[in-house]
Amino acid sequence: MPRDDLYEEYWALLVAAAERIGIPLPDAHLLRLHSNALFALPSAGLVIRIATNPAAVPRVTAAVGITRWLAAQGFPCVIPADIGEQPLTVDGRAVSVWRYIPPSAGLPPSAADLGRLLHRLHDQPAPPQPPPALSDPFDSVAAAIDQAPEALSRQDHEWLTERIGHLGELWQNMDFPHLPGLIHGDAHPGNLLRTPAGEVLLCDWDHVAIGPREWDLAQIYYTQRRFGHPPEPDIESFIEAYGWDPRRWPGLASMIAIREITGLSPYFRTAAAKPFSGRELASRLNSLRRGDITARWNTPPSE
Repeated sequence: MPRDDLYEEYWALLVAAAERIGIPLPDAHLLRLHSNALFALPSAGLVIRIATNPAAVPRVTAAVGITRWLAAQGFPCVIPADIGEQPLTVDGRAVSVWRYIPPSAGLPPSAADLGRLLHRLHDQPAPPQPPPALSDPFDSVAAAIDQAPEALSRQDHEWLTERIGHLGELWQNMDFPHLPGLIHGDAHPGNLLRTPAGEVLLCDWDHVAIGPREWDLAQIYYTQRRFGHPPEPDIESFIEAYGWDPRRWPGLASMIAIREITGLSPYFRTAAAKPFSGRELASRLNSLRRGDITARWNTPPSE
């Protein structure tokens, strides 16, 4: 299993959180370390998520509350563990604990599954305790830039400031074809889980919000452009399952461009201590500054 400078830091946080709630760690192992450090504890039937964003407590609080409410409505999503009030705060980091979903031998969830679940999510009534509104999609990336000034050259900083200003104006003036409502905030097939019983669940709710449904719908086009997945035929399946084609909307290209910038947030936070993040951040900024919309980007390696 690869290690970097962040691993020991987040393992120590895991140990502290587990001691606080009385959970043993005989088989704990790291699944991913990017926006969150994600640890599986199979024998305890739990997953522990530790946010790398030091300002994540409100977001994680919303994720815990909304998923509990959605699960009570019968919506297929991951469910917080019954350990009392969540999230915990350990050394300034938001820690949440979730029910563990064992790996499934079935087919991976599909883009059509995502379209079907987003259609159901966007049809949900207003929750009794709504999550924060998505008024400024750039708040997280702006904070991450401020927290890691060494990750940017002066030229990159100037370019990003100008780019964020331009895209922010486009966001403020967008004509959204749907009314705002409950959105997932990071909707792509990689945030789906198939249970051993075959049910597909929507996971990773850290960006849940009240906002434009188009924010959810644009994500799959962003991942297709930059990572090559899902392939084009699966995009058609996504559209059919959701019931509306975002390509009819003139704002889609601008929304994808906004997604490209906001997706840099975890790379700024981890660039100094995680070599992959530093290299990938430099590569993405280089392609963005060139205006290259065909350059493929890399996802974090599996742990």
